[in-house]
Amino acid sequence: MRISEVLRGKGPEVVTVKPHLPVRQLLHLLADANIGAAVVSEDGTAIEGIVSERDIVRHLRAGIGVLEAPVAQIMTRQVHTCEPCDTVDALMRLMTEHRVRHVPVLDAGRLAGLVSIGDVVKTRIGELEFECEQLENYIGQA
Repeated sequence: MRISEVLRGKGPEVVTVKPHLPVRQLLHLLADANIGAAVVSEDGTAIEGIVSERDIVRHLRAGIGVLEAPVAQIMTRQVHTCEPCDTVDALMRLMTEHRVRHVPVLDAGRLAGLVSIGDVVKTRIGELEFECEQLENYIGQA
């Protein structure tokens, strides 16, 4: 299965935040949208970074003053991305190797979606259920 099919099922919507947004506001945004990460982008199409709940927790060790800092101060700058033509299997490998839970999807260099580990698991479960159904049908016809 391709990433484009995952996006077709979940939609291309991506929550983005501007790099100057205070971390405190980011917390409210993540909670209100019930998401674990947001893409950092000034214009909504170019990726400057990604910021997740993990980034916030890691930086809170320095004190609660980080809540007033800009998102750019805590974001992950090295962002692993994928493309719509990539396979879910390749994305699973990327997520496992780099220990990331959210991967932006770029189409012709522009932000086209965001795939989470939850999306990957949901997709894989759907594939396994389909395969199981097909095998049951095959066995039933024998």
